[in-house]
Amino acid sequence: MRQKWLLSMWLVLTAAAAFASQVLAADNELTAQEKQAGWILLFDGTSTKDWMTSEWQLCPQAVENGSINPDKCNTYMMTYERLWTDFVLVLDFKISAHTNSGIFVRTFPLKPLPGFDVGYNGIEVQILDSHTAGFYDTGALYDLVKPTRNAMRPVGEWNHVQITCSKSIIDVNLNGEHVNHMDLDQWTRPYERPDGTPHKFNTAFKYHPRTGYLGLQKHGGNAWFKNIKLKPLD
Repeated sequence: MRQKWLLSMWLVLTAAAAFASQVLAADNELTAQEKQAGWILLFDGTSTKDWMTSEWQLCPQAVENGSINPDKCNTYMMTYERLWTDFVLVLDFKISAHTNSGIFVRTFPLKPLPGFDVGYNGIEVQILDSHTAGFYDTGALYDLVKPTRNAMRPVGEWNHVQITCSKSIIDVNLNGEHVNHMDLDQWTRPYERPDGTPHKFNTAFKYHPRTGYLGLQKHGGNAWFKNIKLKPLD
């Protein structure tokens, strides 16, 4: 009787494993379901094909253990070569201690204005080795909108982030939690949030370009990015 039970359990576990292998992709791959749904793989885990520095230079040494580590390149951020407008972006990231990094969306142009860095031309989802939930903590839209909470896992563990840009709306989900929301149409003045409090950007984000580059920032410490996938929105 026990042998039959063990055999039955083995068959169940084997079937579950086979099903999981069909549904879940390996790192830096798309499942059949993702391909059918229109997802695009932006990083293959082995090369920086279609990636460049924000100074328009190639940097193949950014690939490290199946991920992109922007700290390997002398750049402000690693940038995907194609422009995007409305999309859902998902990726996994982890950081080392004391790291300050971020994910940029709708960065345009890549040439910074005199006296500014290229980060002023985009909108940054902050990544930081911190535990609070202010304007400069993980999940923040940097210096613009605080996250509802800091949902990042401990240093050295992988995190999953989803960033949605749809017309004037930007939403951020971190490790399955919706942590941030911004309606660009409410941001009508430079240097000022909709509630009247100041921020540092000389931009009225209502008029910020809705099409731009994606970027993985190098700004101190090490951050690794993998499973970078994007679904364009019509």
